Amino acid sequence: MRLIDTHTHIYLPEFAGDIGEVIQRAEKEGVEQFYLPGIDSSVVENLLALEKQFPGKCIAMIGLHPCSVKGDYEAELLGVEEWLGRRPFAAVGEIGLDFHWDRSFEKQQYEAFHRQIELALRHELPIVIHSREAMSQCIEVVREHQDGRLRGIFHCFTGDAESARAIIDAGLYLGIGGVLTYKNSGLAETLQDIALEHMVLETDAPYLSPVPFRGKRNEPSYLKWVVNRLAEVKGVSADEVARITTKNAQKIFGG
Repeated sequence: MRLIDTHTHIYLPEFAGDIGEVIQRAEKEGVEQFYLPGIDSSVVENLLALEKQFPGKCIAMIGLHPCSVKGDYEAELLGVEEWLGRRPFAAVGEIGLDFHWDRSFEKQQYEAFHRQIELALRHELPIVIHSREAMSQCIEVVREHQDGRLRGIFHCFTGDAESARAIIDAGLYLGIGGVLTYKNSGLAETLQDIALEHMVLETDAPYLSPVPFRGKRNEPSYLKWVVNRLAEVKGVSADEVARITTKNAQKIFGG
């Protein structure tokens, strides 16, 4: 079984003490690559250091997370643009809209989202979208920019069937992680009628651990719990889930 964790923050301090073991455990479970989303300038050094430590396995993205859009967002966006001109990245992400905690920078979140999609198109890169309490708004922004070239992932998809179809129609994939294993999430029901060809797998480690590890630090080796649950939901083997979702990830990132 070959798996790709399309969204994992294993460069964060939570993993500083045992990152080698974390990677080893994941590889034992078939996870071969780890895509690392950017958040803001504060994490870039650690993110790139991990990529250097595990070349070809840990793969960096660059982007300004909507929750990091503050008063200095112009400087942060300039940093993203400069990095994209300096070296290759797998994607522009994670970017998007988050209206859960604070809407005081809503206008700036929109501007950052639009500008980073334009950067992705200019550099011919996929985007990785963070959407929290802003699903329809994120889909609308993607539609505005979709000229047939835009590709990417709605990370941590937890929406309904209508949202799923709108994302697929807009040409993007659904990032499926630990939430699928949560009893009352409703995600299993949503995905029953959605083809695996529209999904990729992720952990979002250290966050959103699947059952039976809920409440503990998530890590890429736990991706197998998502695979097994998705196999149950779709009525196929875990190997089939792995094969299709890995192929999808390779298609998005050009691996």
